[in-house]
Amino acid sequence: NKCYYKLFLGICVLGLVGNIIVFWNLCFRIPRNKYTVYIANLSIADTFLIVIVMMTLVVQIFKFFGLQPGFEVRCSFYVFVDTCYYSMVYVGKNILTAISVERCISILFPLWHRTCRPKKFSTIACAVLWLLGIVEGLLDVFVCDPRAYIKQQLSCAAIEVTIFVSAVGICLPLMVISSATLLYKIGRTFRQQYPPKLYIVIIIAVIVFVLSVLPLNISRFIVFYRTWHSEPPVKLIFISQYWLVFNSTVNPYIYFLVGRKWNQTICCSLRDSLHRAFVADTDSDHCLERQEDQSHVETN
Repeated sequence: NKCYYKLFLGICVLGLVGNIIVFWNLCFRIPRNKYTVYIANLSIADTFLIVIVMMTLVVQIFKFFGLQPGFEVRCSFYVFVDTCYYSMVYVGKNILTAISVERCISILFPLWHRTCRPKKFSTIACAVLWLLGIVEGLLDVFVCDPRAYIKQQLSCAAIEVTIFVSAVGICLPLMVISSATLLYKIGRTFRQQYPPKLYIVIIIAVIVFVLSVLPLNISRFIVFYRTWHSEPPVKLIFISQYWLVFNSTVNPYIYFLVGRKWNQTICCSLRDSLHRAFVADTDSDHCLERQEDQSHVETN
């Protein structure tokens, strides 16, 4: 239906605008810290993902509803789109996992995290996570191409299992454990002061990511190891791929809403919202960590 394509295209435009605003403010308008580096890289991955999906939607609109319906699109275009799409999905997964784990470590081992952590660790980690995500995307597209996927070749099966284990067996538990730790921290300090907004941002982002990305990984795994005799539900993957855009679109608006003061209007400064979400509350949280360190030392 043409209306669905237009709806998805409108959602993509909202996500594109939001992620560009986030990237611009984090890089050029507010002080940089270890978490703004992660979020800026996550917004880049989300931006590229949205652009790729928009390109695909425009091509499909012209293909099915344009002046020349049914025109052929080169195979190289789909290879390029698939490579970029899956690479950005894996990069986003890796970066969000890294943010969750690092925040969890900073809570469990605040003194070690503050004194032993390299200053450029966030930048180095993001570079490694980008490389890892791109390698995952290349392997997914070129080793497990459509022909190998349909024939269930051994090499493709290995890639599918690796990606599934990486997402569901490694990243998902790390995100859940880290989010549970943050929730415990919020519950412990809620009576003393309002919880840092960064905690809330991470928890909501993880929940949205799990709800939007997990269906894609599970549906791909189920479709690959199909055991039914009827036609496989390929539409399930198609819907999951477009549902994934919801995660990339909603992230910047999570940052804006959580960072905004509740007594302000919606038209408050986006820069101030991002500053409160990633800088101001992080500084106050460091003071809390120092107090906890002192209490631990006095107890010992």
